[in-house]
Amino acid sequence: MRPKKTILCVDDNEQILSVRTFLLETRGYRVVAAHSAQEALAVLDQYLPGTLDLILCDLIMPQMDGNELVRRAKQLHPGLPAMIVSGTVNAFDRAVHADVFLPKGASSPAEMIERIRVLVARKRGPKKTVVASTSQSPQLGSFTHATAS
Repeated sequence: MRPKKTILCVDDNEQILSVRTFLLETRGYRVVAAHSAQEALAVLDQYLPGTLDLILCDLIMPQMDGNELVRRAKQLHPGLPAMIVSGTVNAFDRAVHADVFLPKGASSPAEMIERIRVLVARKRGPKKTVVASTSQSPQLGSFTHATAS
Protein backbone atom coordinates (compact mmCIF):
# COMPACT_ATOMS: atom_id res chain seq x y z
CA MET A 1 0.00 0.00 0.00
CA ARG A 2 1.31 3.45 -0.94
CA PRO A 3 1.93 5.92 1.86
CA LYS A 4 -0.61 8.71 1.99
CA LYS A 5 0.37 12.06 0.51
CA THR A 6 0.19 14.96 2.96
CA ILE A 7 -1.56 18.18 1.99
CA LEU A 8 -1.46 21.38 4.02
CA CYS A 9 -4.91 22.90 3.51
CA VAL A 10 -5.36 26.55 4.54
CA ASP A 11 -8.56 28.60 4.60
CA ASP A 12 -9.92 31.16 7.06
CA ASN A 13 -13.49 29.96 6.36
CA GLU A 14 -14.20 27.05 8.73
CA GLN A 15 -16.92 25.50 6.54
CA ILE A 16 -14.83 25.55 3.37
CA LEU A 17 -11.84 24.14 5.24
CA SER A 18 -13.84 21.23 6.66
CA VAL A 19 -15.51 20.44 3.32
CA ARG A 20 -12.15 20.53 1.53
CA THR A 21 -10.55 18.40 4.27
CA PHE A 22 -13.36 15.83 3.98
CA LEU A 23 -13.07 15.78 0.18
CA LEU A 24 -9.32 15.17 0.32
CA GLU A 25 -9.41 12.61 3.14
CA THR A 26 -12.06 10.54 1.35
CA ARG A 27 -9.69 10.44 -1.65
CA GLY A 28 -6.90 8.99 0.50
CA TYR A 29 -4.89 12.10 1.33
CA ARG A 30 -3.63 12.99 4.80
CA VAL A 31 -4.72 16.58 5.50
CA VAL A 32 -3.18 19.07 7.89
CA ALA A 33 -5.74 21.86 8.28
CA ALA A 34 -4.78 25.44 9.15
CA HIS A 35 -7.23 28.32 9.75
CA SER A 36 -4.79 31.12 8.91
CA ALA A 37 -1.56 31.80 7.07
CA GLN A 38 0.24 32.23 10.41
CA GLU A 39 -0.98 28.82 11.57
CA ALA A 40 0.15 27.34 8.23
CA LEU A 41 3.63 28.84 8.64
CA ALA A 42 3.85 27.25 12.10
CA VAL A 43 2.94 23.89 10.55
CA LEU A 44 5.55 24.38 7.81
CA ASP A 45 8.18 25.01 10.49
CA GLN A 46 7.33 21.65 12.12
CA TYR A 47 7.74 19.59 8.92
CA LEU A 48 11.04 18.77 7.26
CA PRO A 49 11.38 19.94 3.64
CA GLY A 50 10.10 17.22 1.32
CA THR A 51 7.65 15.73 3.83
CA LEU A 52 4.67 17.82 2.72
CA ASP A 53 3.37 17.03 -0.75
CA LEU A 54 1.20 20.10 -1.48
CA ILE A 55 -0.05 23.35 -0.02
CA LEU A 56 -3.64 24.21 -0.95
CA CYS A 57 -4.83 27.60 0.23
CA ASP A 58 -7.34 30.36 -0.21
CA LEU A 59 -6.09 33.56 -1.81
CA ILE A 60 -7.98 36.14 0.24
CA MET A 61 -7.25 35.74 3.97
CA PRO A 62 -6.79 38.28 6.77
CA GLN A 63 -3.28 39.42 7.79
CA MET A 64 -1.53 37.52 4.97
CA ASP A 65 -2.95 36.50 1.61
CA GLY A 66 -2.43 33.09 0.03
CA ASN A 67 0.11 34.38 -2.45
CA GLU A 68 2.43 35.62 0.31
CA LEU A 69 1.89 32.38 2.22
CA VAL A 70 2.87 30.33 -0.83
CA ARG A 71 5.96 32.51 -1.39
CA ARG A 72 7.08 31.94 2.21
CA ALA A 73 6.18 28.23 2.07
CA LYS A 74 8.37 27.76 -1.00
CA GLN A 75 11.27 29.46 0.82
CA LEU A 76 10.91 26.99 3.70
CA HIS A 77 10.12 23.99 1.48
CA PRO A 78 11.71 24.41 -1.97
CA GLY A 79 9.90 22.34 -4.57
CA LEU A 80 6.63 22.23 -2.61
CA PRO A 81 3.76 22.38 -5.13
CA ALA A 82 1.11 24.99 -4.40
CA MET A 83 -2.50 25.49 -5.43
CA ILE A 84 -4.38 28.69 -4.70
CA VAL A 85 -8.17 28.82 -4.79
CA SER A 86 -10.14 32.05 -4.82
CA GLY A 87 -13.75 33.15 -5.02
CA THR A 88 -12.75 36.21 -7.02
CA VAL A 89 -11.87 35.16 -10.55
CA ASN A 90 -9.90 38.36 -11.23
CA ALA A 91 -7.59 37.43 -8.34
CA PHE A 92 -5.55 35.30 -10.76
CA ASP A 93 -2.95 38.06 -11.20
CA ARG A 94 -2.37 38.04 -7.43
CA ALA A 95 -1.72 34.26 -7.37
CA VAL A 96 1.67 34.54 -9.04
CA HIS A 97 3.57 32.17 -6.71
CA ALA A 98 1.20 29.21 -7.08
CA ASP A 99 1.67 26.35 -9.52
CA VAL A 100 -2.09 26.19 -10.10
CA PHE A 101 -4.91 28.69 -9.60
CA LEU A 102 -8.53 27.54 -9.41
CA PRO A 103 -11.50 29.90 -9.09
CA LYS A 104 -13.96 28.74 -6.40
CA GLY A 105 -17.26 27.67 -7.89
CA ALA A 106 -15.93 27.70 -11.45
CA SER A 107 -14.26 24.31 -11.08
CA SER A 108 -15.75 21.05 -9.86
CA PRO A 109 -14.41 19.07 -6.91
CA ALA A 110 -13.39 16.37 -9.42
CA GLU A 111 -11.29 18.92 -11.34
CA MET A 112 -9.64 20.05 -8.10
CA ILE A 113 -8.82 16.45 -7.13
CA GLU A 114 -7.35 15.80 -10.59
CA ARG A 115 -5.17 18.93 -10.44
CA ILE A 116 -3.99 17.89 -6.96
CA ARG A 117 -3.19 14.38 -8.20
CA VAL A 118 -1.09 15.82 -11.03
CA LEU A 119 0.75 18.27 -8.75
CA VAL A 120 1.55 15.57 -6.18
CA ALA A 121 2.74 13.21 -8.93
CA ARG A 122 4.94 15.95 -10.41
CA LYS A 123 6.53 16.52 -6.99
CA ARG A 124 7.32 12.81 -6.72
CA GLY A 125 9.17 12.97 -10.03
CA PRO A 126 9.19 10.57 -12.94
CA LYS A 127 8.91 6.84 -12.35
CA LYS A 128 12.07 4.78 -12.81
CA THR A 129 10.56 2.96 -15.77
CA VAL A 130 10.10 6.29 -17.55
CA VAL A 131 13.75 7.20 -16.90
CA ALA A 132 14.88 3.77 -18.14
CA SER A 133 12.90 4.08 -21.36
CA THR A 134 14.44 7.47 -22.17
CA SER A 135 17.87 5.81 -22.25
CA GLN A 136 16.62 3.97 -25.34
CA SER A 137 15.79 7.24 -27.06
CA PRO A 138 17.67 6.43 -30.33
CA GLN A 139 15.31 3.49 -30.91
CA LEU A 140 12.27 5.48 -29.85
CA GLY A 141 13.38 8.44 -31.93
CA SER A 142 13.64 6.39 -35.11
CA PHE A 143 10.28 4.74 -34.40
CA THR A 144 8.65 8.11 -33.84
CA HIS A 145 10.24 9.45 -37.01
CA ALA A 146 9.09 6.43 -39.02
CA THR A 147 5.49 6.80 -37.89
CA ALA A 148 5.49 10.52 -38.54
CA SER A 149 6.57 10.08 -42.18
